[in-house]
Amino acid sequence: MKIAKKFVPCLKILGILTIALIIISFLTSPVLAQPIQVPDINLQIGGEGDDPQNLSTVLQLIILITVLALAPAILVLLTCFTRIIVVLAFIRSSLATQQMPPNQVLIGLALFLTFFVMAPTWQQVNEHALQPYFEGEINQTEAYETAMEPMRTFMFEQTREKDLALFVRMAELDRPENYDDIPNYVLIPAFVISELKTAFQIGFIIFVPFLIIDIVVASALMSMGMMMLPPMMISLPFKVLLFVLVDGWNLVIQSLLLSF
Repeated sequence: MKIAKKFVPCLKILGILTIALIIISFLTSPVLAQPIQVPDINLQIGGEGDDPQNLSTVLQLIILITVLALAPAILVLLTCFTRIIVVLAFIRSSLATQQMPPNQVLIGLALFLTFFVMAPTWQQVNEHALQPYFEGEINQTEAYETAMEPMRTFMFEQTREKDLALFVRMAELDRPENYDDIPNYVLIPAFVISELKTAFQIGFIIFVPFLIIDIVVASALMSMGMMMLPPMMISLPFKVLLFVLVDGWNLVIQSLLLSF
């Protein structure tokens, strides 16, 4: 009997909770049964009696958003960014410093070097294409063609004829008489692989002195019988010291800028 009396309060609590849940379900059922009101969304540009100046501003905003969406591809494939970042990656690999300098530093340096190299070209694009288009002097097609002229000139100067011939042949185009006969979809991949070849050539030259240091250190350790000691641990300080003594960053950046 004592055990049964102990369970009486628990049973009362369970009964109260059950009644409360039933009441809440009845109260909330009409609310849940109501359909969700979705507000009407109306996206439109302009209307009746639009100001041409406002419409021009909207179009400029749309073009700006489109350019920003394509900015990574434009920056990587149509500029000198590819060559610069590959060479900087070769420097870090040849020094064997793992993540020093970090990726953020290398990419930031490559970006600002790209801005430095491409500044004259982008100034021509701004003066002859963007500003006249924003002022309404030329239409969108003329602005695109005018903007691509200095970009194409830069890419042709850095592209090898062998790479151009490869993509012209793969595209089954007639033999071009001049550069104007080569379309952009042929020029851009040829420019990219030319940049990669040039970057790997510079990277090989950078690797040679550090490779010699690794060979000398490995031979010295082997002659002393220290075969269990990793040569990288000994050669790393010497490579960093050599790179600092010859002012390596100055020489590499100077060589990169002169290569353009």
